[in-house]
Amino acid sequence: MCQLLGMNCNVPTDIVFSFTGFATRGGRTDVHNDGWGIAFFEGAGVRHFVDHQAAIESPVADLIRRFPIKSKNVIAHIRKATQGRVALENCHPFVRELWGRYFVFAHNGDLKDFNPELNGPYQPVGTTDSEAAFCYILQELRRRFDDALPMLPQLTAAIADLTKEISQHGTFNMMLSDGSALFAHCSTNLHYIVRQHPFAEATLCDEDVKVNFSEVTTPNDRVAIIVTEPLTTNETWTAFNSGELKVFIDGAPLD
Repeated sequence: MCQLLGMNCNVPTDIVFSFTGFATRGGRTDVHNDGWGIAFFEGAGVRHFVDHQAAIESPVADLIRRFPIKSKNVIAHIRKATQGRVALENCHPFVRELWGRYFVFAHNGDLKDFNPELNGPYQPVGTTDSEAAFCYILQELRRRFDDALPMLPQLTAAIADLTKEISQHGTFNMMLSDGSALFAHCSTNLHYIVRQHPFAEATLCDEDVKVNFSEVTTPNDRVAIIVTEPLTTNETWTAFNSGELKVFIDGAPLD
């Protein structure tokens, strides 16, 4: 299956270190070589990069590894195709507008007999179960709340209902963000870590790369990294429970 990577911070931060290890799994240290993508929120806009090539071979991925784009919310994905051919339109993350803001979504898993009735403005461009699920989530959020952005507790409750419903069709590990919060749902496998003062050194699992975060941060910085499998060898990662939805704001999970 695919793998997911998310970052949520209290100040704009680059994801170069984490993405370097993550992208290596896209064809070198793992088999997720059917495309990749990443989206960075920046103000009201989104920088969105996708490629049907394996992340380890993609010149676009090489750009991301070298160019420190800073953002408070990032979602990335490396694909092992289960539904839909290897093509640009089937690469995650997917981006759509709702309530005058962009939403970004990526999914790891395989949904069986999932054919939601999509009768509004949200229609898949590609042929993946993932994009269909994203369109369904946005359609139902718009139906429940009309044209008004709900408060976070109401939005979280609605997303929890929808992830529970969709998960009945199979594995539904997913990340969703509107740029103010990052929602992460675990069916089978998802981990997170919060890096904050006092910062320490971290070493990647997939590359011979390490960084001393105390040299590139301030004492007020806080960064949450959410990923399918832990990215480092010398940090303590927390596993999600199956069926758990977590909301990350300002670099930390909400209670």
